[in-house]
Amino acid sequence: MAKDTKKNGKKVAAAVLANARNESSADERKIEQQGEQQDEHQDEHQDENKVEIRSAEEPMTKASPSSQAGGPQETHTPARSVWQDAAPIAERERLSTDIRTDVCVIGAGIAGLSTAYHLAKQGKAVVVLDDGIIGGGMTGFTTAHLVSALDDRYHELERYHGVDGARLAASSHAAAISSIEKIVREEQIDCDFSRLDGYLFAPPGDKSGEIEREYRAARQAGIVDVEKVDGAPIAGFRTGTALRFPQQGQLHPLKYLDGLAQAIERLGGHIYCNTHATEITGGSQAQVVTEHGSVIKAAAIVVATNAPVNNRLAIHTKQAPYTSYVIAAEVPAGTVTPALYWDTRQDAEQPSGGDAPYHYVRLAKGPTQPGQDQPSVDYLIVGGEDHKSAQANNASDRFHRLEKWARQRWPTLDKVSHRWSGQVMEPIDGLAYIGRNPLDNDNVYIATGDSGNGMTHGAIAGLLLSDLILGHPNPWQALYDPKRMTFRAVSDFIKENMNVAAQYAKGFLGPGEADSETEIRAGEGAIIRRGVKKVAVYRDAKGELHERNASCPHLGCMVAWNGVEKTWDCPCHGSRFSALGEVICGPANSGLAETKEHEMEGHH
Repeated sequence: MAKDTKKNGKKVAAAVLANARNESSADERKIEQQGEQQDEHQDEHQDENKVEIRSAEEPMTKASPSSQAGGPQETHTPARSVWQDAAPIAERERLSTDIRTDVCVIGAGIAGLSTAYHLAKQGKAVVVLDDGIIGGGMTGFTTAHLVSALDDRYHELERYHGVDGARLAASSHAAAISSIEKIVREEQIDCDFSRLDGYLFAPPGDKSGEIEREYRAARQAGIVDVEKVDGAPIAGFRTGTALRFPQQGQLHPLKYLDGLAQAIERLGGHIYCNTHATEITGGSQAQVVTEHGSVIKAAAIVVATNAPVNNRLAIHTKQAPYTSYVIAAEVPAGTVTPALYWDTRQDAEQPSGGDAPYHYVRLAKGPTQPGQDQPSVDYLIVGGEDHKSAQANNASDRFHRLEKWARQRWPTLDKVSHRWSGQVMEPIDGLAYIGRNPLDNDNVYIATGDSGNGMTHGAIAGLLLSDLILGHPNPWQALYDPKRMTFRAVSDFIKENMNVAAQYAKGFLGPGEADSETEIRAGEGAIIRRGVKKVAVYRDAKGELHERNASCPHLGCMVAWNGVEKTWDCPCHGSRFSALGEVICGPANSGLAETKEHEMEGHH
């Protein structure tokens, strides 16, 4: 399939809107767009396993080993997740020649490397490409909850997919954790893997019945060891009745990817970094072409780039990008019970009865200081405060609310050492899209729609996609089929696509963010309208102006300036670009286009 041909954004918006209006409503959408205002008792929808997590007060660029370490954010220090500070991964060389292989995998995160590993174990020749470094995308910024207690509650999954579907979801995620555990053991990967309990609880005074409803649905889905307990083990804070899910897991995601990459190479696979795929073509002459001209010919192609860069519309109308926020704070070692913690609190504007954790919490080992055998501090990693991507710009408030919420429950919390934000793709029916790419040749596969459970969905992708490529039967194939359209999710489909249509209208008809370049301060950007066109203008720290076309190259939606992360973000499908217009994450596969006024760059 050839990549990213130019389309008219207005036509796309009209098509999306018409498609949405022609579908009949069935149920209320479980994820509502979140409000901008919130007090300390008003929480919002969240996704537990957060991805592509970054925040910076410096223009965002692709992750590289040379990036400076994180900590409390300073003006010119790109933010880094707590994982990146502790586990740099050796960078692989860029592909510079043509090559032939059995399977070409695009994306060196959890889904791509898991798939490559299982195929290499079966004797397949595998080549992995990444346009940055290993783990430089979503997996390097996850909070790495390994769960069968899913973000999208089992009573919702039962409504969407039936009892049998909910059971398959539960068993597949449990198998994913076991698969990771097995790989860690067999490959002897030192990645702090552990099994531990997970606790789901409601906020004080909640009368939604969510906990009881989820208890019944989880047991119906085959999780027979889930139990109701008096509260989560948070000393000095009463959560009220909680559900305890045994045998969940956690690990250090970059240490795991590092070990997985080394195992793939020991098995004969090849991994190339800083190698951007510009053309992806399936069929009997399947091949991937890179921006430097190298050609990879393969019998099968797997696109594991969080949001597929080879799919223009079919998948992106069935999932929506959400941004979530994460802090890591030091606590004295041994003062917090190791567990996974999730709550069900929703924003006041959402329907009663929570349907996904708003806050998600875990522990990780702190740094070991010289002369110490063990760290004196742990990191408490707390996330939440979700909103539709590029449709809010108050990240500082959200970080503050996260910290306040955490300190109320864990008063031993010390300084916040890391702050970052991330984007997850939320499918309309709660489960990932893993399998053959719709409207494409049968030998092109995708993995997307992590729904906040990116680590386990990525591990599932490794198991399922390898079976499909090898021709082995897999009981999960229909459940995760990217071509599926779940009848009970039709109203969700309509609601999300109406939101997309509204963003197109706002982008084309609305005013700019500034009237002229003189209003843009150093280190900031703004959209400026010039007649019928809009331009994305950024003024760098030296005062020099840089501008690009404000139209996202994916489907023409107008990007918006993200004042905290210093990026241009697409509010329609989640593409993200650096302040200078370089593509950071898909579905766009190229940067923002230059403008006719591009010669102004370098001017003050």
